[in-house]
Amino acid sequence: MHGFEYYVQQAVDFVWGYPLILLLLGTHLFLTFRLKFIQRYLFKAIKLSVANDSDGKGDISQFGALTTALAATLGTGNIVGVSTAVALGGPGAVLWMWLTGIFGISTKYAEAVLSIKYRVKNEDGSFSGGPMYALEKGLGKKWLGVIFAIFTIFTAFISMNMVQANSIAHLVAESYNVPMWLTGLILTALAAVVILGGIKSIAKFCTFLVPIMALLYILGCLYILVANFSSLPNTISLIINSAFNGQAAIGGFAGAGIMQAMRFGTARGLFSNESGLGSAPIVAAAAQTRNPVRQALVSSTGTFWDTVVVCALTGLVVVNSGAWDDGLNGAALTKSAFTQISYVGTFILSTGLLTFVFSTILGWSYYGEKALEYLVGQKGVKPYRVLWVLMVFLGSVLSLNVVWNMADISNAFMAVPNIISLIFLSGVIVKETDKYLWKNNLDAHDND
Repeated sequence: MHGFEYYVQQAVDFVWGYPLILLLLGTHLFLTFRLKFIQRYLFKAIKLSVANDSDGKGDISQFGALTTALAATLGTGNIVGVSTAVALGGPGAVLWMWLTGIFGISTKYAEAVLSIKYRVKNEDGSFSGGPMYALEKGLGKKWLGVIFAIFTIFTAFISMNMVQANSIAHLVAESYNVPMWLTGLILTALAAVVILGGIKSIAKFCTFLVPIMALLYILGCLYILVANFSSLPNTISLIINSAFNGQAAIGGFAGAGIMQAMRFGTARGLFSNESGLGSAPIVAAAAQTRNPVRQALVSSTGTFWDTVVVCALTGLVVVNSGAWDDGLNGAALTKSAFTQISYVGTFILSTGLLTFVFSTILGWSYYGEKALEYLVGQKGVKPYRVLWVLMVFLGSVLSLNVVWNMADISNAFMAVPNIISLIFLSGVIVKETDKYLWKNNLDAHDND
């Protein structure tokens, strides 16, 4: 197993080198400028996210699509992923993660525009969409759509199933001495109950769960930060300075520290908010919406809530605690930070992580299912769901390091074909944005 972990680590170091980091951040910046800083419409987007667009075509509400996407993104990336980034890349990784979220809002928006623009209506009346359809119908490159779908399935099983189960199993074992296999067994059973109902069942559950779990976790973080308000300015200064002077937790000369901060901040940022990954637009394509831009604005708020708010709060709590410099990593580091809340800190963290993990497993089960449906049709859905719940258990008992590293690799391979579609179809994105947003036609239907 140690030999396998070594080769996986070597693969991660190669994949997450300068080229991919520059490609990802470059795409965020490119789309931000081409879309004239679409981030300035954030408040309009938030307002649309809670509006009911019953006149639109789709399977679930706009808010249902957003909460399902948030369910998939609000996971261990927001809690354990942030701690891992800080432990390996130093406090500066928090800033790079945050910047990935700020500029990633434009990428999340662009992905959703293409997903709804090129979505298809199935024989049963449901809708399917995502980068695979944009690559096939927009670029005429079905082979790239097939590659994306394959990587989506792999990412779903490794990053968003096994990693989620692994993190909560470790935390529960360390906090309450519950065997990891038992936690995995419980998660597996619960996931099976909801997943069998399909997207409407998943969306209904997430619409109820996501707002509650996010609010409770945010309140816990705010309590810690308020209680340690006097040290907060120094914490913010440390994060900013470390991002540019190379103060990595593992030491080393400045250049290596900067690269470590950028690498782990960007990698965990992608893992957390999924901007550039191409996953969220798969569920955005199922939303009831009048036109692509309307739902794309709603979809873009997911990156804001996920990274700009939740990840930033986690990063501040972890760095402010000072525990990142004690050799702790992953869930153990986050747990140490949350012990600042007497008596209930560990409980709040465990409950938050458990709900985040469970919701992510639900949301990503749909992403992988639609990718498989694109490849083989409806016949693969039932066997896929059975295999999915079995992999929840397997992820619960594997090594933390090898699972996280495999997650980074699968995320990178999924992002590349999606970024290709975003760059080469950016003209389509701009045209749709001009038609509906810049010309004040957000209420128009896409066939008007």
